[in-house]
Amino acid sequence: MADLFTFMLIALYFFTAGCLMLYGLNCYVMVFLFKRGRTSAQEYRRKVRSGSGKEIDHRVLPFVTTQIPIYNEFNVSERVLRAVCRIKYPAGKHEIQVLDDSTDETAQLIDEVVSELQKAGHHIYTIRRKNRVGFKAGALAGGLEQAIGELVAVFDADFVPPENFLMDTAPFFMADKHLGLAQARWGHLNRKRSLLTRAQSMGIDGHFMVEQSARNWSNLFMNFNGTAGIWRKEAIMDGGGWQWDTLTEDMDLSYRVQFAGWDTIYLPDLVVPAEIPEDVRAFKNQQFRWAKGSIQTAKKLLPGLLRSSVPLFKKIEAVFHLTHYFVHPMMTLLALLALPVLFLFQANPGYFVFTVLAIILGISMAAPSMLYIVSQRAAYRNWLSRIIYLPFLVVIGVGIAISNSRAVFEAIAGYESEFVRTPKKGDREMKSYRVRLPWSAVFEILTGVYCAWSLGYYFAAGKYFIGPFLAAYSAGFLFIGLLSLVHAAGISE
Repeated sequence: MADLFTFMLIALYFFTAGCLMLYGLNCYVMVFLFKRGRTSAQEYRRKVRSGSGKEIDHRVLPFVTTQIPIYNEFNVSERVLRAVCRIKYPAGKHEIQVLDDSTDETAQLIDEVVSELQKAGHHIYTIRRKNRVGFKAGALAGGLEQAIGELVAVFDADFVPPENFLMDTAPFFMADKHLGLAQARWGHLNRKRSLLTRAQSMGIDGHFMVEQSARNWSNLFMNFNGTAGIWRKEAIMDGGGWQWDTLTEDMDLSYRVQFAGWDTIYLPDLVVPAEIPEDVRAFKNQQFRWAKGSIQTAKKLLPGLLRSSVPLFKKIEAVFHLTHYFVHPMMTLLALLALPVLFLFQANPGYFVFTVLAIILGISMAAPSMLYIVSQRAAYRNWLSRIIYLPFLVVIGVGIAISNSRAVFEAIAGYESEFVRTPKKGDREMKSYRVRLPWSAVFEILTGVYCAWSLGYYFAAGKYFIGPFLAAYSAGFLFIGLLSLVHAAGISE
């Protein structure tokens, strides 16, 4: 019985490491696809925007409805409303919906700003519901019923769209009648605020600069990121409309629209800056929502996708895309099993085994780093000064594994939870919003100590190859856990 348990434990460990390696290797695939398709995508964007060399006839531009979903965002609401009203588009062809579900003084602020903007000649109005059924997705669906635009742009409250947003996106819908979605790249308003924000910005850039580009340019499934994008209203309806049975209604709708035959386009050269969470608890809540929602969407959509006639490579990449957050429970499992596996191998000549394992882990952990470096080099001239923060991104990426693992297990178990929005400071910095107490921080700290203890045993046993990975696990869990406590102690309600 003991031998069977040992075999199963070791098999689980190596199976998990192998799966983690596959997700890592897929980062190399994304980098390859990004580099292969970049030139032709740039040429297509230039061709569409330049047209035949003539100025666009404003009379043929489609009517646009811009939706701004807001819930208790006092610090940033005014900023986004004024930014959207500054967007340049022909008069009489742009309406703005403020989808306000606020229950605090944000509602009064919105009324005052909207009234001022209406007097200034902007077609802007507020829609309020009696309840928050469906949360953000429900608000978008309710607004869509009243929207008169052929195209529908969406901006979250902490985003600041540039004035050229609509003029840079509308031509693509005119050039391709089957285009259902255009997604812009997220920028960063507060990247330099802390190590946490600098690291997050690099992670976001990796997704938006490389992954989104690679998927779109290779005719793979691409997701709407919930904001800073513009839809064809007909595509939304054809895809089944906004639904709220997952926490990532944006990813869910994106796939369903593409299932219905609509095209998508990603525009990495159109940047919409936004705030990055500065409080680690808000960051963890955001990641929790994305992790749980992604797995919920995978459960909902993958069975039908796998049975469909979609090309095999496209199916495989969809699986990697929708289940990406599985890497977090796998990382947590490897961290917890490292010490038992060492003891099980103590009586055996395990040097070769541990060397192979180190190579597997090395490949899997180096791949995302390469993706992030490529994204920085592609997006910024001063990329060398940015990648020095890569180690902090690795630490943070490991540190949130426990929180995201809980999100994954909740999604698998079908446990429902409400949509928890990510509070931002904005440029007012007047109101603090409650963030859940960091009960998971204690477990993160204990796990970090356990990984440091495991590291000591590995060094004592002469198994040095695994050292860097256990060091990263220990640093990540301790950093996130301790920072959660610090931020909890430093923020007043």
